[in-house]
Amino acid sequence: MPRAGASPYADLLRSSGALAFCAPAFVGRTPMAMYSVGTVLLISARTGDYALAGAVAAVGFAGSAVVIPAAAALADNLGQRRILIPQALIFLAATAVFIACAELRSPGWLLLATGAPAGAAMPSLGPMVRARWSALIGTAPSRLEQAFALESVNDDLISVIGPVLVTALATGLNPAAGIGAAAVLSVAGTLAFAAQRRTEPVPQPRPAGRAAGRSPVRRRHIRLPAAGLITLAPAFVLFGSTMGAIELASVAFATEHGLRSQTGTILGAFAVGSALGGLWYGTRRWHAPLEQRFALSLVAYAAGMSAVLAEPGLLVLGASMLIAGAGVSPMLITGYAIAERQAPGRRRTEAMAWIGSAILTGAAGGSALAGPIINAGGARAAYLLAACCAVLSALIGLAGLGRLRAPALPEAAEVAG
Repeated sequence: MPRAGASPYADLLRSSGALAFCAPAFVGRTPMAMYSVGTVLLISARTGDYALAGAVAAVGFAGSAVVIPAAAALADNLGQRRILIPQALIFLAATAVFIACAELRSPGWLLLATGAPAGAAMPSLGPMVRARWSALIGTAPSRLEQAFALESVNDDLISVIGPVLVTALATGLNPAAGIGAAAVLSVAGTLAFAAQRRTEPVPQPRPAGRAAGRSPVRRRHIRLPAAGLITLAPAFVLFGSTMGAIELASVAFATEHGLRSQTGTILGAFAVGSALGGLWYGTRRWHAPLEQRFALSLVAYAAGMSAVLAEPGLLVLGASMLIAGAGVSPMLITGYAIAERQAPGRRRTEAMAWIGSAILTGAAGGSALAGPIINAGGARAAYLLAACCAVLSALIGLAGLGRLRAPALPEAAEVAG
């Protein structure tokens, strides 16, 4: 395959207003790689109970999975700024309450009750920034894939920086310091991103009878903004399950080996692999159909996750995580591109938000399952859970190629749930 331009990412950032919204979005998204790890570090440090730590992380993931598509739908209808600013302030207040309860060693039910709204309220800038790229670039598919590749690389850099930063703060200063820093970064980046009005997509209110913010679930039908989500959603739910399991397993593995402060290094190796995969993907000119690339990336990820099971020591685990991570960015790039390609214009942010919601739904389940599994069988058992979920995700992707190939839905289309 011939290479594209020598510096496609630099060319993208030279687009009018691109760097001005990309930079604050990077800051505002850094907490996505900090918050759940920080939650596990905080709760496990205060209680020693990985099941409780996983449950608290899970309720945060679950709440966020519900909020993200609703917030994205409102952003499509009302504008990003009107949604992000109040959401950031609510997140800051909810996080302060959760930290206070954890530091006071409150009972488990109260930690769950305060952890859920804190995790749910975190602003999700990923769909918002991708919607800005879509509005800025227009209908050039290769350029849009490069923009999504850039954002996946940014997510990977965040996934390298975030775990290392939150682990250093939580183990070096105070177990609550990591979550506190995540909240500050999220609010600062979100407010700065929302202030970039020139590149904000123009709100597109839905026709009468489809009011903004109305629940996507109606009786027996789900108004999905893209047909491919019938395949993408379950595949990404299982991918998210691997992520939730990996976070807890890595904390447990490092603790079992007396290397708790190296938790961020283990997770960082996974993110470095993903970043390398994203950089390679974004600088190639592809001829294979998008849906085939998505399915192949799922298979590559499943193969890599199976290698993680050979984790006798930190170095071997780090190398296995690096290999496993290499399939993540291509999977996310192609998944977002399929959703964007199929969605009507007025539901573009919402379509991409469904992917984030699916990942968080899976992460909630993975965290909830991994905690008791670690208590019973240690870190290796949780890595086995992650590998099984990755294999199932690949099978779903291969079985659903027809849905991924579907053309864009008409504006009023409904997809049966």
